[in-house]
Amino acid sequence: MSHYSDSISQLFWHLPVNWTALAQTITDPDLMGQVQKSWSHFIQTGQVWALLIGLVIGYIIRNLTSYG
Repeated sequence: MSHYSDSISQLFWHLPVNWTALAQTITDPDLMGQVQKSWSHFIQTGQVWALLIGLVIGYIIRNLTSYG
């Protein structure tokens, strides 16, 4: 059993990173529900205002520092 687990662990460390994501278990398969919950949290915490203000300030700075 020890030899078997050692060979499996060696194989695991040589797999590409994107293959290891396939071995994870999914606890909540409701993807649209998760997106809706994340979006409502984004709105409720006021982060949307920080995003919009950051975009406006970034646009103003970009225009002030461009040469043409």
